[in-house]
Amino acid sequence: MSAGLESRSDAAEPLGARAILLLVALVWGVNFVATSFALQGFSPWTFRTMSFVAGGILLLPLARALGADLRVPSARDKLHLIVSGMFACGGFGALSAIAILLTSTGRVAICIYTMPIWVVLLARVMLKEALTPARMLALTLCCLGLLILLWPLLQAGVSLGALAAIGGAVSWAIGIVYLKWARIAAHPLTVAVYQIFAGALVSALGMLVAGEGPEFPVGFQPWLGLLYGIVAGTALGYLLWFRVLERLPAGTAGLGVLLVPVFGVIASAILLGERPTPADLVGFVLILAAALVALRAPIRTA
Repeated sequence: MSAGLESRSDAAEPLGARAILLLVALVWGVNFVATSFALQGFSPWTFRTMSFVAGGILLLPLARALGADLRVPSARDKLHLIVSGMFACGGFGALSAIAILLTSTGRVAICIYTMPIWVVLLARVMLKEALTPARMLALTLCCLGLLILLWPLLQAGVSLGALAAIGGAVSWAIGIVYLKWARIAAHPLTVAVYQIFAGALVSALGMLVAGEGPEFPVGFQPWLGLLYGIVAGTALGYLLWFRVLERLPAGTAGLGVLLVPVFGVIASAILLGERPTPADLVGFVLILAAALVALRAPIRTA
C-alpha cells in the first residue's frame, strides 16, 4: 500500500469513530426519555436488570453472525472486563435510573454528563493522556456549561437526584479509564457482552437486596421504554460505544459524548414537555461547543 493510501486510511479511522460517537450520542440522548417511560411501571433495579440481560442476549447472535470470538482465554482479561463493567454499566445504570426517579429527566442527563470531566482527569493521571490545548478548551467550555445548567439545582440545596446522577457519572468514568488501562485485546462485541452482563449482575444483586420480584406493569409506555432500552439503549448503544473506545482516546471519547445531554434535553422537551430556560440554552451552547472542539481535535497521547 502506498504512503498516500495509508495516510488517508489513518485519517478515515478517527473520522469514522467520531461519526459513530455522534450516533451513540443520539441513541443515548433519546434513551433518557425511554428510561423515564419505563420507570413509570418498573423499579430502577428491575428495569436495569431486564435491559442488561435482554440486551446482552440480543448481542450473542449478532456476534456469531459477524464472526466475533466471544472467548476471552486470559483469566486476567475476564476479571478486568467484569470489574470495568460493574462500574461502567452496573453502577452507572443503577444510579442514573434512581436519579431519573428523583429529579427531571433533562437535569439527570446534564448531571450524568459531568462524566467527561472525570474521564479527562482520570485519563491524565492513570493513562498519561496529554492535556492538549484543544482538550483543555473543550474541558473549560464543558465546566462553564455544566455550571450554568447546574446552578438552579445548587441554589435549591442538595438534591439527591443530582447526587445520584453525578455518582453515576463518576462510576461510568472509572469503568472507561479502567478498561483503557487494562488494554484488553478483544473484539468490541466481546467487550460489550462481558460489560453488559457484569452490569446485569450488579442490578440483579440490587434487586435481591431490595427484595424485588417480577413486575408486569399495565400500560403501553413502560413496555415501550423497556423495549427501546433493550434494543437501542443497551445492545446498539454499548456495541457502538465500545467500538468508539477501541478507536479513540478515553478523553476524546468522553468529551465527545457531551452531545448526549443536548439530545436528551431536546427529546425531553419534545416528548415530556420539559422546557429549557434561557440559562439552560446558554449552557447547552457551551456544551455543544465543547463537544465540537473535542471531536475536531487531533488524536494525540502523551
